[in-house]
Amino acid sequence: MPQQSPLDVPEGDPFGPHNLPYGVFSTAEDPRRRVGVRIGGYVLDAGAAALALGSPYAGLLGRPSLNPLLAAGRTAWRDVRRALTAWVTDPGHRDAVEPHLTPLDAVTLHLPYEVADYVDFYASEHHATNVGKIFRPDGDALTPNWKHLPIGYHGRSGTVVVSGTDVVRPSGQRKAPTDPAPVFGPSVKLDIEAEVGFVVGTPSELGRPVALGEFEDHVFGLFLLNDWSARDIQAWEYVPLGPFLGKSFATSVSAWVTPLEALDAARVTPPARDFPLLPYLDDADADRPGGFDLHITVSINGQEVARPPFASMYWTAAQQLAHMTVNGASLRTGDVYGSGTVSGPETDQRGSLLELTWNGRDAIELADGKRTFLEDGDTVTLTAWAPGPDGSRVGLGEVTGRITASH
Repeated sequence: MPQQSPLDVPEGDPFGPHNLPYGVFSTAEDPRRRVGVRIGGYVLDAGAAALALGSPYAGLLGRPSLNPLLAAGRTAWRDVRRALTAWVTDPGHRDAVEPHLTPLDAVTLHLPYEVADYVDFYASEHHATNVGKIFRPDGDALTPNWKHLPIGYHGRSGTVVVSGTDVVRPSGQRKAPTDPAPVFGPSVKLDIEAEVGFVVGTPSELGRPVALGEFEDHVFGLFLLNDWSARDIQAWEYVPLGPFLGKSFATSVSAWVTPLEALDAARVTPPARDFPLLPYLDDADADRPGGFDLHITVSINGQEVARPPFASMYWTAAQQLAHMTVNGASLRTGDVYGSGTVSGPETDQRGSLLELTWNGRDAIELADGKRTFLEDGDTVTLTAWAPGPDGSRVGLGEVTGRITASH
């Protein structure tokens, strides 16, 4: 019986030819970083395969980062994806392609792009409402601007790290309401935020806003993102200018970027709008829905604690991009923006410990003890999938990080 090819991906595998996410990898035998594409349980050296097949895309794929491919633009993204699909599905290419496949467990994965700017949003109505109820129990849960614009803040691009990177517990000032003065020390309310990130490929001109309909011309793909948050540091510092040190110490992203084209079957209509939107945000007449039906799972030390649904997000990625640039701010290749915490209407759909424990009031039960916020040694893992063509699933990989003690 002939040996099965690594390209014979079992039916139903979420990393089949319908997916083909991009990453950057190296191996012990060859420490060079290079673009890889995941197919089943293997990683294809995309640049080496392109050279072996005499492809004109070898120059884009034979790089140590995704940035050249990102910058090449939407037509190139489409053409490269079509070529890759042919390489891994056409039996006539197997002799050229198979030598450039490496088992997933034999590679080291790296941050797949050079991050330019980083912006984080606050787009889940369920999350924002929960946070409002926690901190403003006697007032309106949502601020007056929330349903008129996607609220966001700028973070630190230099602290965006790839999945698997340890997260050092941050130190900073904190002050409880009953404390007479602030104290300095390690955060005692270290939290997660289960999010989806988007990476920009094609840049834009300074002074020219990017319209809603141009989203797919500029955004290459999406990935899972964990915006680690020190709630006690954040609570003391954020008035009046918003998050700063409580957010900027680490943001973990998946090593795999799923191209938007792989998620066509996951497009969904966002929730109904409660107020008329200004024209630059009004997506009522969009060519196709702006939401994505992504199913996220949050686990702590291997134990599932929440399943946030991305389809419930009030503001879409296209609206966030339009708002981010409406003042004329330019986009750069490698810009990353996060959706904000993904939370649903149910208790087990909350994407942060702040909500799951109601700011520490209600502990969650883990096999190794109770938690209100994260302890040193805890490992948090986000995984997700989306509907694919013909009833298949598109795997979005994972993003994981382990908490280590403060320096």
